[in-house]
Amino acid sequence: MPLAIIGAPLFVLGLAAVATGLLPWEAVAALADRVVPILGFVAAITVVTELLNASGLFEWIAWHFRRWGRGSALALWILVTALSFAATVFLSLDTTAVLLTPIVVLLARRCGLPPLPFALTTVWLANTGSLLLPVSNLTNLLALHALGNISPAEFALRMALPALWCAFVPALAVIVLFRKGLTGRYRVDLGTAHMDAADPVLLRLGTVVLALLLPALVSGVAVWIPATAAAVVLVAGFAVRRRSVLKWALVPWQLILFAGGLFIVMEALQGLGARELAAWALGPGGGNSGQGPLDLVRVAAIGAVGANVVDNLPAYLAFEAAAGSPSRLAALLVGVNAGPLITPWASLATLIWHEQLRRLGVQISWWGYAAAGAVLVPLLIIPAALLAGVP
Repeated sequence: MPLAIIGAPLFVLGLAAVATGLLPWEAVAALADRVVPILGFVAAITVVTELLNASGLFEWIAWHFRRWGRGSALALWILVTALSFAATVFLSLDTTAVLLTPIVVLLARRCGLPPLPFALTTVWLANTGSLLLPVSNLTNLLALHALGNISPAEFALRMALPALWCAFVPALAVIVLFRKGLTGRYRVDLGTAHMDAADPVLLRLGTVVLALLLPALVSGVAVWIPATAAAVVLVAGFAVRRRSVLKWALVPWQLILFAGGLFIVMEALQGLGARELAAWALGPGGGNSGQGPLDLVRVAAIGAVGANVVDNLPAYLAFEAAAGSPSRLAALLVGVNAGPLITPWASLATLIWHEQLRRLGVQISWWGYAAAGAVLVPLLIIPAALLAGVP
């Protein structure tokens, strides 16, 4: 279902809340000050990743992965796992779902390997690997405000242990579930057709832009600034070399409309009892209360349940104010980021991933996906929530 179909009514409801006074203009202004830079980053980084893909950079990486794997399915999978984690951490989970899913599926097919373990790795790591940096997930960017606008380095330091655990467990699960397929061999028959098709100037430009962008995103500068600069450089390069690629479809206007409408509606609901309901669900979190291990697990578990019921973004928005302390907020991020592995609508990345698989003709059983997720989620969020409480 196109996001605009959901986003437009949400936006209309939000405007109605403003018009009726349910949501004061002062609250709207404060909300805009918080979320407009985030939405600007989302738009810019989406344009960047789409143009990096059009430059042939991801195809170039996949081509070299096939060579570096030296015929070992396990070695190739390890490379794909590392790329999926890196793409999620630095370019967001939606980037992994949108761009890497078709690349790894086609890579597996060219090597004569089953695509499912590679595809499952991308979607699991797209969700569970999105805990390390603010740019990894929209929920993290929102959490920066509640955490006192800490730097990306401080955020990473707090979330490092939960992030590493939540990346390790799904990778181990793929090895266990697909151990037979991952112990096979493939022919290293590279060919050059795909490499010859790439524009070498745009490929080099994309490589340089990405190399400069990654450290800039963790430098402490507002992330929309380097992302916008990177988008401008790439657009200029494509305007000279391949103008036909530059289309309005590069801008994720449906996602921006959906997220903008959702932000306004969730803010309006705070005045209709949502804040009190969330506080009751999460339990007390003021002062030194609500900071124990069981409290952190409770926060993460409720976040995970909320994500699988309605989607991780509204689940985070519903519980953010009630989370309270940095430890509880980190536990909530564990729940809403690493928990959406059961239902297909639990995260936008999962929906995008499934649509990509459908287009590529890869069949997946949602019952099997949900069963595997139901086993994984407790193994992920309980230890990660406890690690989130480590100072």
